[in-house]
Amino acid sequence: MAITINNLILFDFSENSGPGKWQVVNDGVMGGLSRGAFKMSENGTALFTGIVSLENNGGFSSVRYNTGITNVEGYTILEIYLKGDGKKYQVRIQENNDDYFSYITSFQTSGKWETIELPLKEMFPSFRGQKLDRPNFNGKTIVGLTFLIGNKKAEPFTLELQKAYLK
Repeated sequence: MAITINNLILFDFSENSGPGKWQVVNDGVMGGLSRGAFKMSENGTALFTGIVSLENNGGFSSVRYNTGITNVEGYTILEIYLKGDGKKYQVRIQENNDDYFSYITSFQTSGKWETIELPLKEMFPSFRGQKLDRPNFNGKTIVGLTFLIGNKKAEPFTLELQKAYLK
């Protein structure tokens, strides 16, 4: 007999969520000149927009969501409803506040509203773009979720987010 677990909502901007627990982190932390912004749209979504610059060893922009300590035991899929600009993005999860690395995976956007399904067990540990010699995600908690663009191209970007949950 299979056990059914309810979906665990991480964020849902259609349910009056706001940008309060979100923080933009650009490559300026390493001297780069990329610019990203995060704001609410008029139609109940959040917009992560900006320009990636390769100058001064730059090349990424990200937005981080502080989920607080969230129990993820029993969940296997991260599902995100979003509209991208046809570019490739990364999603990252952080298991513990003390970890120096994140678990990451990439996804391609289509330019249309779509549901992206990402198996948690396929998210691999990485630090500053380098895959670490550690097992893939098999944790019991997460404390943060990050969306990042860094395609080794100077380019504008727009990622519109509606909701994300674990199932």
